[in-house]
Amino acid sequence: MKKYLLLLFLFLIIPLKINAYNLGESAILMEEDTKRVLVSKNMSKKMLIASTTKIMTAVIAIESGKLDKTVKVTDKVLEAYGSAIYLSIGEKMKLEDMVYGLMMQSGNDAALMIAEYLGGEDKFVKKMNEKAKEIGMKNTTFSNPHGLDEKTKNYSTAYDMALLMRYANADPTFRKITGCKKHTVKTNEKTYVWSNKNKLLYSYEYTTGGKTGFTKKAHRTLVTSASKDDLNLIVVTLNDPNDFQNHEELYEYGFNNYSMEKVFDRKKMNLPNKKIYAKDDYYYPITDAEKELINVDYKIKEKKKYKNGEKVGEAIIKLGNKTIHKEKLYIKVK
Repeated sequence: MKKYLLLLFLFLIIPLKINAYNLGESAILMEEDTKRVLVSKNMSKKMLIASTTKIMTAVIAIESGKLDKTVKVTDKVLEAYGSAIYLSIGEKMKLEDMVYGLMMQSGNDAALMIAEYLGGEDKFVKKMNEKAKEIGMKNTTFSNPHGLDEKTKNYSTAYDMALLMRYANADPTFRKITGCKKHTVKTNEKTYVWSNKNKLLYSYEYTTGGKTGFTKKAHRTLVTSASKDDLNLIVVTLNDPNDFQNHEELYEYGFNNYSMEKVFDRKKMNLPNKKIYAKDDYYYPITDAEKELINVDYKIKEKKKYKNGEKVGEAIIKLGNKTIHKEKLYIKVK
C-alpha cells in the first residue's frame, strides 16, 4: 500500500510526459505565472528555432522606446529572402508597424530593417543574447534577428522559448501585437493589409498570441500562449509536423486538469506569534488530487528583540515534499 501511494504521489508532482500525443521532437506546456511545467518532452534539448526567433526581435524593438519613429528602408533589405512583407528601398514605415509585420507575417525583411535601424545587425544580435541571459535562457544562442539558418543559426530549447514568451507577454504592447488578427499599414509607397499566420488565433478561442516558424533544417516550430479563467498557459513545440493540433490538445489538457489555487493564505497562518505577517498570498496551478498534498512549513528566526517590519523568516509552501515557493515573513512590533 505504501509503495502504491508513493507511486501515486510521484505521478502527481512530476511534469507529465504525454506519449499518447505526437508532440514532435521537443515540447513543453508551462503555466506562465509560476513557470510550473505541466507537460514536457525533451524540453532542454538544444534545437534550431526558425522564425520563433522573432519573439526576441520584437522584444528588443519594443523595449527600444522607438516604436513611434519612422524607419527608412535601406539596401540592407536586399539581403532578405524567404517570408517577407515586401519592403522597398526608400520606403518609410513606423518601427511599430514593422514589428506587426515581423510577428504577423514573419517578415524576414522587417527583421533585418529593425536590426539595422536599432544599431546594426551585430549590435542588435548582441542585445538579443544579453536579453536571453537576463531572462534565464541558459541554453540559447542567437546569431541573427530572423531565424534563417543557411548561414548563421539560432539555437534554443522548448523550455527557454517558454521563458521568452513568458517575459514577452508581460509587456502589453507585445500582447497587443502578437494577438492581432488583422492590421492595415499605409506608407509613402503602398498600403498593406496583414492577417496573422498563427492559425490558433482563429481556431482556438483562448489563444492570446504566439509566433510560427519553419525552415527546412528546423522544420515546424511554434510558440503560443492561451488564457482561460485565471490560468495562463504557454506551449512550445520544436520540429512538430502537427503543431497547431498539438498546441490545442495541450491547452485543453491544462485547462481541464489544472486550476490556479490559493495555496498560501496570509490571513490563515497558524503561528503562536500573531505579530508575524506575510505581505502576499500565493497561487499555484494544481490538480484536484494535488490539493491534499499542499502543506506549509514555517521557518522563524528567534531573537530577543526585533525591529518593526524586520524579516523574521519564511513560509515554505510544499507540494508533497517538493518546495514550490517561499514567502517572506515580517514582524510588527509597534
